[in-house]
Amino acid sequence: MQQSAKTMKDVAQAAGVSVMTVSRAFKADRSVSDSTRERIRQIADDLGYVFDSTAANLRTQKTSFVAVTIPSINNANFADTVGALSDRLAEAGMQVLLGYSGYSVAKEEELIEQLLRRRPEAIVVTGGRHSPRSRKMLANAGIPVIETWDLPEAPLGHVVGFSNADTMAAMVDHLAARGMQRIGFIGGDTDGDTRGADRRRGFIAAMQRHGLATDRLIGAGRPPISMREGAAAMGQLLDSLPDTQAVVCVSDLSAFGALTECQRRGIKVPEQIAIAGFGAYEIAGISHPTITTIDPRPRLIGLEAANLILTLLDPKRAALAPKTVKIDWQLCAAQTT
Repeated sequence: MQQSAKTMKDVAQAAGVSVMTVSRAFKADRSVSDSTRERIRQIADDLGYVFDSTAANLRTQKTSFVAVTIPSINNANFADTVGALSDRLAEAGMQVLLGYSGYSVAKEEELIEQLLRRRPEAIVVTGGRHSPRSRKMLANAGIPVIETWDLPEAPLGHVVGFSNADTMAAMVDHLAARGMQRIGFIGGDTDGDTRGADRRRGFIAAMQRHGLATDRLIGAGRPPISMREGAAAMGQLLDSLPDTQAVVCVSDLSAFGALTECQRRGIKVPEQIAIAGFGAYEIAGISHPTITTIDPRPRLIGLEAANLILTLLDPKRAALAPKTVKIDWQLCAAQTT
């Protein structure tokens, strides 16, 4: 069950001051001392309260929009998810207010605060790992919270996603079944992309389960990994470990870059080395050879999230307990393996 949103009155009671003093503290009124203002704002943060300067005028009105955060506006998968979500909500007369975090947990925290101030009727966030303050704000928002593209260990509410680790485990199984043992992984060199980090974790666990070495992990740069960075990482892997039999890439873009580097060097794929990606991007299907990949079904994620939101906002329906919708991703074997 979702919690009621924390109010200015809750902050005032916790701080031992009047509601008017809390309001003045957030408005930077000079009648409130700096020390009192900082103490009130800290208490508000601890409670997960988000100040809404328009609340007095809009308290009884519906905004008819859903807030959405994604890591990147340049990622085709996230674009497909938002597109399907937006299309389904539009059928019900609702709109999407979108923000992107640039794969930064700190930026996501700022976004969540800004979006909640605009009083959305629900909020959709990407992934299940957030800053402590973000978690407090979301837990106390008093609106449906949907986490997507992940299966969080400690969900905030409702979830529409899948295990990124499991997708890479399945890819390792696919390659191992073809007799490949010396398998590398190309991904980001930071944990900013938590889903990419989970894919790396799933790769390592699967390799260990097969009794295979995990010494071929290449960091290709800050996420998202481009084709150019994928090519550079593949060159690094080939130079340092030329006996590599296969490489799994964190995305199809990096996989295409890896494929291009092999072609530049005259290395035949998959005869001399196999390549796999993630995302089922259009480029995976039109490249030559076509790239083995994971289809995470991004439009289905958006559609299921929208349907869940509309159910939760339907006043005729009883309150819905936290629900997890698992997305059935697909391994799409192609010519590179």
